Amino acid sequence: MAKPTESARSTAPSPSSNALRSFLEIPYDELEELNLEAKQQRLARVKPDLVREQRMKYLRDEKRIKAVTVCFTDLEGRMHMLDYDKKFLLGSADNLTFDGSSIHGFSAQQESDLRLGIDWPAFYWLPSDVFGPGKVLVFGEVLEKDGSPYIADLRGRLKAYTEKLFNKDGTVCNVAHEVEGFLFKGRDAERHYHETNAFEFLSTGGYYHSLPGDGLRQFIDSAAEAQRAMGFENEKDHPEVAPSQFEMNFKYADALIGADQVQLYKLLARQVASQHGLTASFLPKPVTGVNGSGMHTNLSISKKGVNTFYDKKGQDSLSKSGWDFISRVLNAAPDICLVLNSSVNAYRRLDPHYEAPNQIKASAIDRGAMVRIPLGNEKSARVEVRSVAPDSNPYMSVYTILRTGLEGDREPADTGKKPKIRMLPDNICDAVRAFKSSTFAKDLFGETVHTKYAELKLASADRCPKALGSTVKSNEIQFHHEITNQYLWSKF
Repeated sequence: MAKPTESARSTAPSPSSNALRSFLEIPYDELEELNLEAKQQRLARVKPDLVREQRMKYLRDEKRIKAVTVCFTDLEGRMHMLDYDKKFLLGSADNLTFDGSSIHGFSAQQESDLRLGIDWPAFYWLPSDVFGPGKVLVFGEVLEKDGSPYIADLRGRLKAYTEKLFNKDGTVCNVAHEVEGFLFKGRDAERHYHETNAFEFLSTGGYYHSLPGDGLRQFIDSAAEAQRAMGFENEKDHPEVAPSQFEMNFKYADALIGADQVQLYKLLARQVASQHGLTASFLPKPVTGVNGSGMHTNLSISKKGVNTFYDKKGQDSLSKSGWDFISRVLNAAPDICLVLNSSVNAYRRLDPHYEAPNQIKASAIDRGAMVRIPLGNEKSARVEVRSVAPDSNPYMSVYTILRTGLEGDREPADTGKKPKIRMLPDNICDAVRAFKSSTFAKDLFGETVHTKYAELKLASADRCPKALGSTVKSNEIQFHHEITNQYLWSKF
């Protein structure tokens, strides 16, 4: 038999050719429809068992899916993902386990095995150009060996708390995050910071200012398109005040959905940036001399479709229950500051010279205040907690703000004297001390989680200079909970 010609050999499909595969790839408009439908099921609280049956039938019937990505979040806020072969998952969904001792803040080595449940309503169809073809994603629930909720899984805590409120009297907690970040030149710029001691801006255009073909604008467009396809219901996206800074805003949702979307937002941004040869960073203050990044957390409470925070005649159109919510958050501000600002670097951001909050007060206009009351109506009236950093655990921060605002102690009554200005801690060591000594914080999380979280934060603090100074130190990047890896930590 004659040998193939050179041209024939060059066009023949290789063993790894895509021509041999027919993995799932869904157009963006269809993705959006699928994800919005799944989101509506969550908002309507369709019974999980029914959703489980629907999802498993879909996985069995859709032959083009190769793997299911199951994700969970550790105590500090890092997102972890495991890809399960679809056929294996269908047969073993009730018996998934993993080594919890390898996860910071989870179980000790001698009791390492944990279970991973599937939260079937929290299911997402994925843009194949971002995640690769043939995959879908679902959020997991970390469980003890006996199947009970694991105490250090703050997603599970938030879910249980919001379900308890809804089952009691129909209370719904609505949350919308404004997540800011930076875009830097080069991949893995944060991990290389200890070598370079510098970040390189991609753009210096500033607030709302970028040309259509600008690299920052192209990144924002790509990331926002992927978010819309995943059902985020984006409202606006734009460059922020600082050079190479971005923000993409999306519609408010149930608290758990809102926190899930924060994790997906950061994952999408990092992946899209990497595809462009760049780094999306959610360090609160990666560069001094410019504005830092926040994760302003907007919250409201509704009952039977009525926003309980709105009162046309109330101060700043906020109801008494809204002001009570604010009072409780302000009263507990020092106790919960470590949760909302969970890294050494976060305390650089709390500087009013750069539109960031450091005063424990509420205001409709002062952006140096920890809590702002945005202009709103019966639909949009809300409380905006501005002191939350974008590297905080979103499940932990939302859980903390909600429980504090609904169950904490209000500030002492007005005595008529000029109130003393109270300030948030200006370094993580002071925040750790306030958290460790707080009975309220211990009641929020339980003694085990309270102690473990304080230990993790102190471990990072001990590896960094206490005095922040005017220069970002490589230690505060190298030992940051979202950036560090075992190789770098072992060198300390």
